[in-house]
Amino acid sequence: MDPVRKFRYSLLTLVLLIGGGTVGYMLIEDWTAFEALYMTVITLATVGFREIHSLSFEGRVFTIFLIIFGAGTIAYTIGTLVQFMLEGQLRSILGRKKVEKKIGKTKAHYIICGYGRIGRLICRDFAAKPVPFVVVEQSEELCIEMQKQGILCIHGDATQDHILMQAGIDRAKGLVTVVTSDSANVFITLTARGLSPALYILARASEKSSELKLQRAGATKVISPYIIGASRMADAILRPSVVDFIDIATGSEHLELQIEEIRISSGSPLEGQTLIDAGVRKDLGVIIVGINKSNQPPIFNPRPDTLIEANDVLITIGKPPAIKNLEKIALG
Repeated sequence: MDPVRKFRYSLLTLVLLIGGGTVGYMLIEDWTAFEALYMTVITLATVGFREIHSLSFEGRVFTIFLIIFGAGTIAYTIGTLVQFMLEGQLRSILGRKKVEKKIGKTKAHYIICGYGRIGRLICRDFAAKPVPFVVVEQSEELCIEMQKQGILCIHGDATQDHILMQAGIDRAKGLVTVVTSDSANVFITLTARGLSPALYILARASEKSSELKLQRAGATKVISPYIIGASRMADAILRPSVVDFIDIATGSEHLELQIEEIRISSGSPLEGQTLIDAGVRKDLGVIIVGINKSNQPPIFNPRPDTLIEANDVLITIGKPPAIKNLEKIALG
């Protein structure tokens, strides 16, 4: 039985026993309700206080049975309370150890600092991909909520070195700081950059003046949700068809079309081939709309004779099964 339910049942039994003892003394000894309650409590507690009034023979027999049943009930109630407290603490400790063990094994993941409105949406999209991530959150209640959802979470301040180290910043692929305070985002960025100079850091900026500060602190990219939101709303009026297309291509709930970026691994069959020779569009039905090459500006609408090289990132549009096939080929 669940410890909480056991404790409730034992507590209810104790209340019924006290009520039954009170009624029994009132009927047998003709005492007032308070006198009967007082006698019941001191009898069950075995404190040894004197009797309020002399007991009759029937009253003494009733007291004997009250002590026998009461002692067992009180012992059971105390036992269930201790069990409830110990099991709750033990479950919390074991749960924390389990989460720490999982985080210790996580590699090439993203650290998300802050589980507010934006942080929740980022976690949702990462989980749908899926992309491994660990959340750092100061609110204990939110951490408990994330644990129930199976999200890896660390309770603490992301501006502290040891907290980011617990989150595996030395093994992380990137960090996203989206706490509500711009100053906190700056401190988190400074801390993360100091611990991992090559880490990709994406920072949220609420104020325009904070963007430059975040970049100076070491952020790889700074995004203002308010500016993006305003631009998106304007585009929904000015270019509604474009917005609808982007929603279809980037939304995880749409299965008919997907826009994705695919990195070419060294040793892939695509390495060293041109786009037309690779037959990506002809054989797989995937459209290459752009290529990001190392130390070069992005190539939009690349020519058929564009050479595919290792570490190139292909910006593709196609159906999800075709995208998956291309990802497998790109990985070699």
